[in-house]
Amino acid sequence: MTHGTGNPGPVPPLLIACALGIERLALRGGGLGGAAGPVTVLRTGMGPHAADQAVTRALADDAAMRDAAVIATGFCAGLAPGMHPGDLVVADETRDPRGRTECVGVELLAKELARALPRRVIHTGPLVGSDHVVRGAERAALHAAGALAVDMESAATLRSAVRAGSRPVAAVRVVVDAPEHELVRIGTLRGGISAFRVLRTVLPAFIEWHRSLLLPRR
Repeated sequence: MTHGTGNPGPVPPLLIACALGIERLALRGGGLGGAAGPVTVLRTGMGPHAADQAVTRALADDAAMRDAAVIATGFCAGLAPGMHPGDLVVADETRDPRGRTECVGVELLAKELARALPRRVIHTGPLVGSDHVVRGAERAALHAAGALAVDMESAATLRSAVRAGSRPVAAVRVVVDAPEHELVRIGTLRGGISAFRVLRTVLPAFIEWHRSLLLPRR
């Protein structure tokens, strides 16, 4: 996916996958100025099966998407004590019972997010996939096993992406609830609004990550 000094050909696109309509709304409100190539925001639907199907179909049905870089994004549940709604999670890997997928350009992505959101806490670590909403003791068990956050689509999204062909993949999630701020508690609305506002601001960092992947290696 690197380009030399000759005719570079078409710029590989960027596919940004999210599950929910509200996540897609936030992302579309973030603006796409300065994108290095075509950018598609794909709503996959909820759950690993829906994410797997949607991403597989998106990469297979359009020849232009064959070499697309893929980012999984949206909201997540934080697992570590001290996390707050609006914190960002940059995955170094995604994992679920079907295996692990290593993310690409993790340090670069975290740096670009820190530049775009200097007041936000950014966590880097494993992002685990689940097929259901995780609460209480199960959340603590996942954290004890080394996971930093959990969502239902990222692991399936990245696994489907690399299965379809070699490409850069990454996952960035915004914490919407955390051990001390679970969704069932008072204050959920405020936490959701905070997470929505953060998700609206992540696109410039995604675009810079994508642009950097296209630079010639020296």
